[in-house]
Amino acid sequence: MTIGAEPPSRLDKALARDVPEDAALSRTRLAKLIEEGAVCRAGEVLTNPKGNVAEGDVIEISVPEVAETHIEAERLPLDVRYEDDDLIVVMKPAGMVVHPAPGTPSGTLVNALLHHFGGKLSGVGGVGRPGIVHRIDKDTSGLLVIAKSDRAHHGLAEQFAAHSVERLYLALVHGHPDPADPRLRGVRGVSIEPGAVIKVTSDLARHKTDRQKQAVFFGHGKHAITRARVLEVFGTPPQVSLVECRLETGRTHQIRVHMAHAGHGLIGDPVYGGRRKVAKGALPDAAMAQLAAFDRQALHAAVLGFDHPVTGETIRFEAALPQDMDELITSLRG
Repeated sequence: MTIGAEPPSRLDKALARDVPEDAALSRTRLAKLIEEGAVCRAGEVLTNPKGNVAEGDVIEISVPEVAETHIEAERLPLDVRYEDDDLIVVMKPAGMVVHPAPGTPSGTLVNALLHHFGGKLSGVGGVGRPGIVHRIDKDTSGLLVIAKSDRAHHGLAEQFAAHSVERLYLALVHGHPDPADPRLRGVRGVSIEPGAVIKVTSDLARHKTDRQKQAVFFGHGKHAITRARVLEVFGTPPQVSLVECRLETGRTHQIRVHMAHAGHGLIGDPVYGGRRKVAKGALPDAAMAQLAAFDRQALHAAVLGFDHPVTGETIRFEAALPQDMDELITSLRG
């Protein structure tokens, strides 16, 4: 490649600007190649990312073959909603883990994706693996976008870091999060916005005694904002609500923790749902039985919208409720 007119003063920035688009090399990947000694000018290896470059410099970048991942491909059902050369959008079912871990080395979404790609993957960071830029919990269903190339991975990661990605979840929660409720208005971190939107603002970090859980803090942890709006209320008096939750940030267990903090934990959530009981006779018997049998947090990632990291086009996807949540809502309406 040749450095163009009026280049940035730094090597890494000049390469990021002038590297051919079809090379699909992100700034992060270029920085790693400089560090590995894979960038040369007139036979000189350039290892200083801050080094000077000039217009007309001919730069050679040696990109190694994509290394094989240690993760095994598995033939698993995969619900693909969109796919191109740079990314794929899938609907993850409840019960599936996103990425292999010591406790779940197989049967994950990544295992399924590797089989789906069939080895035709440009890779992320020089390894033939999907680029996971966000996750949802094992027992949460819904939409996920995964990068297939370095340039897509970098572009998507930037959008998630800037909190510009549209993420809307549907949840069933205990009780009625009523914006007019004085108790709710008195909860620290909770405020009410126009349109009866309940805003929960806090920091989130690991629980002090249970390291598997997240907890609400103020002045310690990662900043988190959730906006919730009640769509429908079930029971007399109200026992369960269908709530729309929009994420401004995307922290681990964020919706589950924030709704529990507000006093309205998710139906079926074994970790944060609490021991709240439904009042006897407030709901039909069939609904009471289905509530008692619902064995996962009632949470679904229903909407995902972002700017395509390569084309710049704004794209948006919607996924209908999975069967278990849909049937539960039907019984609650009964």
